[in-house]
Amino acid sequence: MRIEQIYTGCLAQGAYYIESEGEAVVIDPLREVEPYINRAEKDGAKIKYVLETHFHADFVSGHIDLAEKTGAQIVFGPTAKPGFLAHVAQDGEVLKVGSATIKVLHTPGHTMESTCFLLSDENGKDIGLFTGDTLFIGDVGRPDLAQKVVADLTQDKLARHLFHSLRNKIMPLSDDIIVYPAHGAGSACGKNMSKETTDTLGNQKRFNYALRADMTEQEFVKEVTDGLMPPPAYFPENVMMNIKGYESIDTVLERGNAALDPDAFEAAANETDAVMLDTRDASVFAQGFIPNSINIGIDGSFAPWVGAMIPDIKQKILVIADQGREEEVVTRLARVGYDYTIGHLKGGFQAWKKAGKETDHIESVTAIDMAELLKKDPSLSVLDVRKASEHFSEHVIGSENIPLDYLNDHLAEISKDKTYLVHCAGGYRSMIFNSILKSRGYHNLIDVQGGFKAIKESGLVPVSNYVCPSTML
Repeated sequence: MRIEQIYTGCLAQGAYYIESEGEAVVIDPLREVEPYINRAEKDGAKIKYVLETHFHADFVSGHIDLAEKTGAQIVFGPTAKPGFLAHVAQDGEVLKVGSATIKVLHTPGHTMESTCFLLSDENGKDIGLFTGDTLFIGDVGRPDLAQKVVADLTQDKLARHLFHSLRNKIMPLSDDIIVYPAHGAGSACGKNMSKETTDTLGNQKRFNYALRADMTEQEFVKEVTDGLMPPPAYFPENVMMNIKGYESIDTVLERGNAALDPDAFEAAANETDAVMLDTRDASVFAQGFIPNSINIGIDGSFAPWVGAMIPDIKQKILVIADQGREEEVVTRLARVGYDYTIGHLKGGFQAWKKAGKETDHIESVTAIDMAELLKKDPSLSVLDVRKASEHFSEHVIGSENIPLDYLNDHLAEISKDKTYLVHCAGGYRSMIFNSILKSRGYHNLIDVQGGFKAIKESGLVPVSNYVCPSTML
């Protein structure tokens, strides 16, 4: 028997491939399904089941495409109501895969249909628990997401369900079972996930705060719900796509991979309401870009920031990317439900420049330059676009804080008559901020290269004393 975790760092997401005696199972697949099909072909195996631990919020699963291409049966846990052909399993139901078995354990809490899958070997020994978003390494799933779809499922109700699911279904299992969660550190589906992506259940019983044996239900509810930040805006949309179904990834890629020469790209931008999304590195973007395009770099936290900055997942998108990475961008947009990429700029920004088209740029300075500018003109404003907790922890003395996440709520606070030195932690978020404002007619923004890290290291700009951010939830 083979168990393989297929981990995708940009989403901090773990899908799983299990094979036994020519039969295979895929758990929580990503949108692009060819890697799973190729893996099974390599083993000479047939994919028998596609198991879904719940209706995901942070990505669009590949369950429908994978089932259609392989003939596999989609399986959800109890209470799920998918809008397509699938088997809704009963609690305790056993699925046979080669010489192995997989038992369905209904574990409501993160969502009501949330289910874990308990894998046993040919001798009937329990060896692995695929926990989805019910149990992570060091944490448990947040109980506030389902209420974005079903209003009466409050986080308090779901947290209480989760308390009992953990204690009645998971904690009684053997300590030597390996826990295989759906996410690791960096995912918005939990608060305190470890960078480790597997562990023994015994270790989790010892070190995971949510599995303390002496914990009361009320203590659990308080600790699990404390400090929850609002989830990304696209989460409810992804849930509905996973429930109702979606276009084939092949159709999405065919549409998005249309290569448009500069004239055709310009025409598409002028004739549609498409957002021009430039995914190049922030420092490269600053030197030159298409007017009114926005920058969200493909090599940063791409999907979460697309979701935060482009609230409508049906928004048409035109892509400007590094040459050779266009399909990667279209794929990563589709992973989180942005299916309406209508083409990309053939030859990238250089082709646009070569065609003599209009370009724009964003002034960018080093931390040393920033100190000189402030020395010459102390009236210059410093704008910190990090999260409130980051700013609270440590900041430039006298700086204003407008978190990138809440830019649209605070536009009125930004004057077109003042010049701002804009920074984040390292330079990624500040360029998103500056590019969006530039596209809305703000031309008085100077980006600080390297962000707060570079500012602090320069020692030339006064910063506040450090305060542990854990004191501000």
